[in-house]
Amino acid sequence: MIISFSDFISHAMGNPALLTTVLLVLAVILVNGWTDAPNAIATCISTRSIDPRSAIIMATVFNFLGVFLMTMINANVAETIYNMVDFRGNAHDAMIALCAGLVAIVTWATAAWYFGIPTSESHALIAGISGAAIALHGGLSGINGNEWLKVVYGLVLSTFLGFGMGYGVVSLVKKIFRDSDRRKVSGLFQKGQIFSGAAMAFMHGAQDGQKFMGVFMLGVFLAQGNDQVTSFVIPVWLMILCSLVMGLGTSIGGYRIIKAVGMDMVRLETFEGFSADMGAVLCLLISSVTGLPVSTTHTKTTSIMGVGAHKRLSNVNWSVVGEMVLTWVLTFPGCGMIGFFMTKLFMHLF
Repeated sequence: MIISFSDFISHAMGNPALLTTVLLVLAVILVNGWTDAPNAIATCISTRSIDPRSAIIMATVFNFLGVFLMTMINANVAETIYNMVDFRGNAHDAMIALCAGLVAIVTWATAAWYFGIPTSESHALIAGISGAAIALHGGLSGINGNEWLKVVYGLVLSTFLGFGMGYGVVSLVKKIFRDSDRRKVSGLFQKGQIFSGAAMAFMHGAQDGQKFMGVFMLGVFLAQGNDQVTSFVIPVWLMILCSLVMGLGTSIGGYRIIKAVGMDMVRLETFEGFSADMGAVLCLLISSVTGLPVSTTHTKTTSIMGVGAHKRLSNVNWSVVGEMVLTWVLTFPGCGMIGFFMTKLFMHLF
């Protein structure tokens, strides 16, 4: 099923429920822009390979390209998110549950951003709508176990593969350039950082853009009273809209996360920043091609840890790492419970 931009505008203007859902999804994408997208450009800014303004523009452009090109090739991530929970049954109640889940995601992510902790919007998205689906159905029948297993696989993969890729890439870089004059190759790695930052932004769009577009399409179909759609085509106008809103979020709130990930956790040289980016890019590419929804925040930060640990374990600021891990661990039950109770409250009120 596909929906044109003109049809979408027509339906949104005449359907308050759809308009509310769309605004909430865009709010979640905006929050993702200021809490998740900065991870893509954190290292190239912290090593001063590119100025923040140029990096944000670059991230916006490559986020769109990632959304557009990867979705054209493979929309498996969007379909996994769409099918992960069951919002079938009463379309009105399902709409309320979805809106409640989206409010939970914005609440959780904004709180984490306030404290400068790079929470995973991917995990928050999954937890929030899962909690809402459980409340809607009154039990675990609202969860599609097979699709949820992909989330678990992605969580494990992004942890170990991200760390291993970061460690492995920096090892390879050091081996290749071990006899080179560091001053002479510094310029090469500065340019390499811009390339790797662009690649990270591309893969962020490929992963996170698809997740949110899957939820967007779910909201559109539910608002039309159609809860039986099993397949759909993501329109180009939605890819553009998603990218622009994500870029806006990065431009207004990204510095806190850039500082936490790129400056506070590990002090990186240019070749180390390049290695961390490329390690994360490889992990995200594998995940996107196989359709596993992973956290770009999780992947990037574990890759940076791998790079830092290659030099020595004490090079990693483990107190910052501890805060991030605690946030990740708490996201599933915390955001899930907010989604659950928000749904119960919304269904009582509306």
